[in-house]
Amino acid sequence: MFILMKQMFNIPNLFTASNLMCGVISIILALSGRLEWACYFIYFAAVFDFFDGFLARKLKIAGELGKQLDSLADMVTFGVAPGILVFVMLVVGQFGIERLENFSLMNNEWYNQVDVSPVIYAIIRDYLNGDIDAAQGMIKFVPFLALIIPFFSLFRLAKFNLDTRQSESFIGLPTPANTIFFTAFPLLFVSATFHGELNAIVFDIIQPLYFVPIVVVMSIMLVAELPLFAFKFKDFSWKNNQVRFVFLGSCAILIPFLLAWSIPIIIILYLLLSLIENYRKKTQNEI
Repeated sequence: MFILMKQMFNIPNLFTASNLMCGVISIILALSGRLEWACYFIYFAAVFDFFDGFLARKLKIAGELGKQLDSLADMVTFGVAPGILVFVMLVVGQFGIERLENFSLMNNEWYNQVDVSPVIYAIIRDYLNGDIDAAQGMIKFVPFLALIIPFFSLFRLAKFNLDTRQSESFIGLPTPANTIFFTAFPLLFVSATFHGELNAIVFDIIQPLYFVPIVVVMSIMLVAELPLFAFKFKDFSWKNNQVRFVFLGSCAILIPFLLAWSIPIIIILYLLLSLIENYRKKTQNEI
């Protein structure tokens, strides 16, 4: 019994469980209107997700149980949680912009200077209760299109467990990368940097007309047959890690200057660099 408990509740598995708990907390926070904290807990989960595998390899206790636990935790944190986060953003974008603008005018302050989470929570509550006048007919179901994210994430995670080609690289966009991409939008929405025209840009992005196609494309990328480089360094030579060093260097430049804006740019850069790397390898093989 003790041996079984030791195998189950080892340090890497506890890190995996922490990943799961952060995902659950993120869901609760998103539905409570605390969008920025919902994103922060996803980032905490990503750290736990990285270190559970790292510790399992270092401690030499990697096994099938840990692999299954990791997929279950990732389904919650990088499947359900981003789906709920995007659901909330679509509700706000479709039915709550006017209320938030009125709230801002009444307080004569921008969103970072006052707590808007109660207003966001009220919008979500009214939407779910059917109390928003605009939520009539089929249009009221548009925010549920956010559930495309957990739908495709389910197949992405199952495919990753079975696909032996993904030991050195990824085939399709990893669920953590997809989730981090979508955390940019709530952070941009509540960020202190968006005044005047920039506020209008953010409001436009989260309108269903623009946001839903982004959700669909990124979700399909999860299961696309697209090879993407992984961050597994066999050595630190420039020759064998050019694309990784370029990517990490770009991140180091983009993040301090663009802050939350850098998140979607970095994910798109990751996809573009992977395409360039694939073309380079293909060209070398043909020579």
